[in-house]
Amino acid sequence: MKHDLALRLATKATRMPPELVRRNRQPPPWWTAARLGIFIHWTIASVPAFAPRGRHIQELAADKHPLPTSEVPYVEWYPNSIKFPQSSAGRYHREHYGAAPFEDFRADFEGGLEQWDPGAWAEAFAATGAGYVVFVAKHHDGYCLWPTEVENPHAPGWHCQRDVVGELAEAVRAAGMKFGIYYSGGYDFTFNPHPIGTFTDSFRAVPFDDYPAYAAAQVRELVERYEPSVLWNDICWPAPQKEIYKIFQHYFEVVPDGCVNDRWASMPNLKRLLDLPGVDRAVNELVRRTVAKKGLVPPSVVFSQHRTPEYMDRPPGFDGAWEMTRGMDQSFGYNRFSTEEDYLTQADLLNSLPATMRSGGNFLLNVGPRGEDAQIPPEQLARLRWMAERNATAPWTEVPPAP
Repeated sequence: MKHDLALRLATKATRMPPELVRRNRQPPPWWTAARLGIFIHWTIASVPAFAPRGRHIQELAADKHPLPTSEVPYVEWYPNSIKFPQSSAGRYHREHYGAAPFEDFRADFEGGLEQWDPGAWAEAFAATGAGYVVFVAKHHDGYCLWPTEVENPHAPGWHCQRDVVGELAEAVRAAGMKFGIYYSGGYDFTFNPHPIGTFTDSFRAVPFDDYPAYAAAQVRELVERYEPSVLWNDICWPAPQKEIYKIFQHYFEVVPDGCVNDRWASMPNLKRLLDLPGVDRAVNELVRRTVAKKGLVPPSVVFSQHRTPEYMDRPPGFDGAWEMTRGMDQSFGYNRFSTEEDYLTQADLLNSLPATMRSGGNFLLNVGPRGEDAQIPPEQLARLRWMAERNATAPWTEVPPAP
């Protein structure tokens, strides 16, 4: 009776369908047991493979950098960073590629697929003891790594003809792991190319108009075609909460033991609000202070099954399931300019993994393959081997969780 009453109250308070109320804050047992996952950021930006080294976004915010998101150390943000001529990426692009558009890197990326061996990737991931793999199917550049049938009205044909998502899903599952999909729901530069330099630009760059229907159709296609065990959205979702619930309901109908992350905040169009005198500056300062103090911690949302802080340990006040997500160096996508100083040392890597697990979190460690030849760089393969050797003698699944 008490459970039924709680269910009715939660349903009424959030207008959440009862079947979602039952799943809220509750990841499936397989996810909790897995402990370790592999993230893969492999975008067209991994061809130029440049991002500034040295400072994380939290440091940029604390230093009051005037355009902090133009200097993020993430390679996958290259198509945004080069929109700022005086940014590190902007200068690099101009010096090496002149006025060539970002889209020109597509040919090299797709040519590199001829050397891709998804089975070898899956074998290396499985050896680490990972229980699941989450693959970036579409990042902020809007380029899709599967032959989507949902046509992009602003960039027709902006997708891969080869079914990269499907081939990797097959290889990952054959190696005994679960397969998940990342989708950039909050940004798509083909729908909204607004340069993101300040924190308020982050709100202005969210697409509306014809984008929410396009994104929802693509997620539906991904779910039905690949049945991902993890549905990992990024940034936000530019539609009312009831539309997000529809996505979740469809997902769980197709994948009953699926898992949804926390980056699904329902984002209204704030452009008119930000255009009011003084609002832009006030909001930017508020977000800057928050990031400088707390780092990249997604806001709590109405429905999620696990939280995803970025490049940081469990934040204070976090309750329930969570997942540390980070790269092996300072970037998710492959940065050819990273040095050994930028990468996690063997001691740091093999200590941080069990430390996160003992504090109740899963560890989602990113691999960033090269764009020109579809290979995992030696520095990253070495760290996968360290993890495999450690798992062979002391499996991650046996690390005791927090009492």
